[in-house]
Amino acid sequence: MGELDKPDNSVAAEPAHLLDPAHRAAIAMTRPAAPADLAGLVRRFWMPVWRVPAGEVYTQRVLQYPVCLMVVTAEYARFYGPSSGVASTPLTGDGWAAGVMFEPAAGALLTGGPVSRWTDAHGELAALFGARGAALADRVRATRAPDPVAPAAQSAAVECYRQFLCDYLPVDEQGLMVNEVVAYVEDTPEVTRVADICMRFAIGERTLQRLLRHRVGLTPKWLVRRRRIQDATWRLRTGATTMAAVAADLGYADEAHLSRDFRRVTGATPGAFAARYAL
Repeated sequence: MGELDKPDNSVAAEPAHLLDPAHRAAIAMTRPAAPADLAGLVRRFWMPVWRVPAGEVYTQRVLQYPVCLMVVTAEYARFYGPSSGVASTPLTGDGWAAGVMFEPAAGALLTGGPVSRWTDAHGELAALFGARGAALADRVRATRAPDPVAPAAQSAAVECYRQFLCDYLPVDEQGLMVNEVVAYVEDTPEVTRVADICMRFAIGERTLQRLLRHRVGLTPKWLVRRRRIQDATWRLRTGATTMAAVAADLGYADEAHLSRDFRRVTGATPGAFAARYAL
């Protein structure tokens, strides 16, 4: 995305996050930047606080990026592998979360193995990291629970994560390359084929496939498709263009091709999606 398209800290303005417009006022969101010493390992943090009316359930759907996550709430503390589809999180009552969005390189460093084992899966921090994971969850809860919206509490939660994650630095050379590959796909709308990635990085398609399966848990084709669908959802939600223009800009053969791809990922037609999630 270019500078004009960069999301702000509101729930609605994040291209990956899909929430019914009637429910947006119930969620306050801040997205603290990653400390400089976590560069290459962490993209950013996110700190939502929600207040959902009694007896109701609000569902947060996310077209996730090709990364792993770490999330601590009052009820659970989990590590999430990459989600190949649309992830859904039910929100009830009053609550908060303290989350980490990692860089693509981080998954293998944190889990010690292929990230493909974690695709569409999650595990408790205590199970994955032992006593260190349990202690991290306790520290994050102690900082946020008393006043989840306080900036000082959010900064303290970031510091808890920073101290824990420093043990996984530095990021290895292969990991840095993976970060660069993913950033290239995400930031370059002209990339519409896996061959474009191979040409840019002078790497064979099979080698790229193995690399991304191991380090990201997804395929090169998935990266391209997800970027295109995220771009499409953002443009459709803002109402700033037409379906024909979106299809042409994103390199689809025609509107029908975009519509099939869009429905396969989101479960909705572009028209229905735009009507429901309009900004």
